[in-house]
Amino acid sequence: MRSGRVYSETVIYSAPEAFVNEAPYQTAIVTLDDGGRVTARIAGERVAIDDCVVEVEGRDDVPFFRKAAGAPPTA
Repeated sequence: MRSGRVYSETVIYSAPEAFVNEAPYQTAIVTLDDGGRVTARIAGERVAIDDCVVEVEGRDDVPFFRKAAGAPPTA
């Protein structure tokens, strides 16, 4: 699975109809360790800019990342 750092993030409170049951949810742009960036959903606890994240799954071609183990809590 891929890993990287959070470049930008936001929480979606007013979701499109297809995702209204999942709101609120966090999305992020992740700068991948291998180069490039990807837009992803965040699973688990909220992340902040510069947090280390790892990919945990993909659903409907959408990658899901979560805070890397051992990362300090977000303030």
